[in-house]
Amino acid sequence: MTVGHGVWLNESDIHRLADTGTCVCHNCSSNFRLRSGVAALNVLEANGINTAIGMDEAGINDDRDMLQEMRMVLRTHRVPGMTDDVPTPVQVFRMATAGGAKTTPFGDSIGAVEVGRGADLVLIDWNQVSYPYLDAETPLLDAVLQRAKTSGVRTVVCDGEVIYSDGRFTKVDRDAALRALHEDLQKALSDDEVERRRLSKALLPHVKAFYAGYLDPEQHQPFYRPSSRR
Repeated sequence: MTVGHGVWLNESDIHRLADTGTCVCHNCSSNFRLRSGVAALNVLEANGINTAIGMDEAGINDDRDMLQEMRMVLRTHRVPGMTDDVPTPVQVFRMATAGGAKTTPFGDSIGAVEVGRGADLVLIDWNQVSYPYLDAETPLLDAVLQRAKTSGVRTVVCDGEVIYSDGRFTKVDRDAALRALHEDLQKALSDDEVERRRLSKALLPHVKAFYAGYLDPEQHQPFYRPSSRR
């Protein structure tokens, strides 16, 4: 089982997740954009819970930039102090790869570059990461998480098949697809869409009233306290 977001977990909830082997999919930028809260990622990690990185439709830039999402996860949970209980580049990379694989039924066949596993690879131009200067003592993974941009992605391989190469998708005409989407969305809203939009606006005051009562600071305190591994 995988819990999405997990921003309102209390200490008892987290212990139950750890005891049952439940995963948590961390949607960092979505939580920011939708004001959902901040997941207690450091506590989840300390309790040995498998965490993954997810991207909802509500990302920061509406562009589903996984490299940026990884940087956000790396920086969001850096609480004050000099202790080592904050995410490291290794942890974040694991969340984006093997950690994500474990949240699916295919955890034993994807998520790592090993013989017999599905070969999903992203090749990034190292010059884009290292130019104009990169200290020789900077770990490779640190450099990638700090500097890699989507503009530096040169090739994407999925299950051994190249689906993106030198700036172009091999299986779909991206420009044509976006143009068709743009043209389709220029149409007037259907009656059903108009009704759903009206309904959502009518419901909004009631939703706000619910959360105003539920998030009473006297009754619901956020859980951010550190917790040692059980």
